Amino acid sequence: MTLDDFRNEWYNDDSRLPVHTSGSTGAPKLLWVEKSRMAASARKTCAYLGLQPGDHSLLCLPLDFIAGKMMAVRAFECGLNLIEVTSDGHPLRHEEADTSCPFSPPIALAAMIPMQVYNTLQVPQERQRLMNIRHLIIGGGAVDPSLEQALRSFPNAVWSTYGMTETLSHIALRRLNGPDADEWYTPLDRVEVSLNDEGCLVIDAPDVAEQTVVTNDLATIADDGFRFRILGRKDNVICSGGIKIQAEEVEKLLRPHLPHPFMITRRSDVRFGEIVVMLTESDDLAETEASCRKLLPKYWQPRQYFHIDTLPLTATGKPDRAKAAAWVKGEHR
Repeated sequence: MTLDDFRNEWYNDDSRLPVHTSGSTGAPKLLWVEKSRMAASARKTCAYLGLQPGDHSLLCLPLDFIAGKMMAVRAFECGLNLIEVTSDGHPLRHEEADTSCPFSPPIALAAMIPMQVYNTLQVPQERQRLMNIRHLIIGGGAVDPSLEQALRSFPNAVWSTYGMTETLSHIALRRLNGPDADEWYTPLDRVEVSLNDEGCLVIDAPDVAEQTVVTNDLATIADDGFRFRILGRKDNVICSGGIKIQAEEVEKLLRPHLPHPFMITRRSDVRFGEIVVMLTESDDLAETEASCRKLLPKYWQPRQYFHIDTLPLTATGKPDRAKAAAWVKGEHR
């Protein structure tokens, strides 16, 4: 979808528009969402970040998904000047995004996925452009601790966002750098969270979601009853021999130590019910296994390791858990 396509869709007479979910845990779904709720979400973000009409925002995410659409809606609703660049892995290589030049408009808001941020940090000129963005919001996946550490020294605000298509982009932000850096997400205005009996986050955000949203994200809520942290997805819990193992927690522990991209998934097992399986782009499976044995508790250690040329990812760059599990299952037919 082009920006002109979406602009025409936004300003037509329909009160709703179609949005596809990213499909990180299953097949993508088609949702019809109210434009009025998207506008409300846009105003919440702009108010929270103190953005003003005339500020410049960078669109470097595809307009096929909610994150890209919401960047456009924020511009339409709040009077921001939208700078569009190609939605690829190096969005700040483009001349339109050159904030290092004093004659170029400084970018007040940019939204990226973790992969784009990581790639940008590897190129000095692009890294400088990233540092000059007043508010960088990162969504579409968890921010790796090593990536978070690399952003700590940035002079301007860097945020991790929490949300989903059903909540029309993010409903909470977490500051990653500066004196206000925090491990907890702070919900936006008129957003309340709680936990259900399974420990999953429940979101009550009447301005952006018609119904209460029950997520699959295991969470904990701070003593103030307002802020929250995400522990991992309920559907990413691997039950092996009676031990519940959170795939994201295993990945988080290993990520600083393994040089090659990897993913934790599962496979059915007649003895244990399920076993932990690792997919890795490393060719040296013996070395990878040795590292896991050294770093992980006994019951968290993968029982099988597979080399894969490229880890399965969704269109928005998230780990495609469903495809990973299907790939492993195919190896054992």
